[in-house]
Amino acid sequence: MTKNPADSALRGWLKSGGVIAYPTESCYGLGCDPMNPHAVQRILQLKGRPQSKGLILIAARVEQLKRYVDAEALQAAGDSGYWPGPVTLLLPATRHCPPWLTGRHDKLAVRVTAHPAAALLCEHLGTALVSTSANRAGGRSLKNARDCYRMFGGQTRVIPGKTGTARRPSTIIDFATGDILRS
Repeated sequence: MTKNPADSALRGWLKSGGVIAYPTESCYGLGCDPMNPHAVQRILQLKGRPQSKGLILIAARVEQLKRYVDAEALQAAGDSGYWPGPVTLLLPATRHCPPWLTGRHDKLAVRVTAHPAAALLCEHLGTALVSTSANRAGGRSLKNARDCYRMFGGQTRVIPGKTGTARRPSTIIDFATGDILRS
């Protein structure tokens, strides 16, 4: 895979606590380095979202989620046929998973994305990313780069691109119980 010269600049932006807005299966997402608590706080502040709710991580490959969720559950989820795709699964968090990702929960919401641009972004950056809809809490999800610029201005780096054709955010399923938390 050829590296894009902008990758190192974007990687530096994320490592320094920067927030990005990028296209996903149904809308633009706000993302950051999941291991950077200051970046996660910036996203929560931008959205007006409480930390207790927890966040979603997306990845290009199952392997990018290993540090965050139980290996056995992750293997089963990877073999389940849900991924890649617009299905987010709740899996048991590892003891190494930061509490700023799980909120008040002992599980973490994770997805191997089917959106080509989002997957390529994770692949080029070599990491899973926080993925929460680009909007203020309770507001409609933004569908294009222009609206992200308008709402978040210079507080994020907006990655231009087209969102996928899904009309609704990803379905969220508790993998252990099969309970659908969002459809």
